[in-house]
Amino acid sequence: MSEVSHPKTIQLIITRQDGPDSTPYKETFAVPYRPNMNVISALMAIRRNPVNARGEKTSPPQWEMSCLEEVCGACSMVINGRPRQACTALIDKLEQPVRLEPMKTFPIVRDLVVDRSRMFNALKKVKAWIPIDGTYDLGPGPRMAENKRQWAYELSKCMTCGVCLEACPNVNSKSGFMGPAPLSQVRLFNAHPTGTMNKAERLRAIMGKGGIEGCGNSQNCVEACPKGIPLTTSIAALNRATVTQSFKDFFGSDNQ
Repeated sequence: MSEVSHPKTIQLIITRQDGPDSTPYKETFAVPYRPNMNVISALMAIRRNPVNARGEKTSPPQWEMSCLEEVCGACSMVINGRPRQACTALIDKLEQPVRLEPMKTFPIVRDLVVDRSRMFNALKKVKAWIPIDGTYDLGPGPRMAENKRQWAYELSKCMTCGVCLEACPNVNSKSGFMGPAPLSQVRLFNAHPTGTMNKAERLRAIMGKGGIEGCGNSQNCVEACPKGIPLTTSIAALNRATVTQSFKDFFGSDNQ
């Protein structure tokens, strides 16, 4: 009689925290292996049967997710020491055991869930949108040159996942630096033919405390960005733009 082979299991070690002020702890889970699993699949398996590796019934780990196709940025976490998206982290390509931790740059809500308000507030500060008031038909907007549109499209891929802030050594609880993502969005919206109307306002926002001066050019953000956005290229361009803007402000130029 041939020996029956048992299904392969994967081991996940999850850093958990019951609340913002609770002490973090690690809990290990064993999940039956399935082909083409990603980290989200493994977490969902634990949620369906929240029993840890010691056979103890426990509370299901908490995490965020939405699109499951690396578009929303909600499932950001630290996987095997690297900040990334859980939906595109394939189990077959990860070293075992798989270690899951929350991003440390942001305040912990519970388990793998963090509060990314720091980043969203920075986007508000730099007005990372095209402010067009009114519901009336404005007609077709100004056209964008194709060469500019191509590189602007790369910046538009940002999904506010927070991975670049997690990777940046200058973004921490003791620093007010807004981080690479909001800065890159300033360049994106200032390049837009309509967005350029608020160009000076955005530049002044990043010229103040917590703005562009906080960048140490470590290049970590570029390596970590899941979308391959040229973040440091944007920051270099903004360095030049803020210098120009400071001269305009000093000499009172109306030509913005």
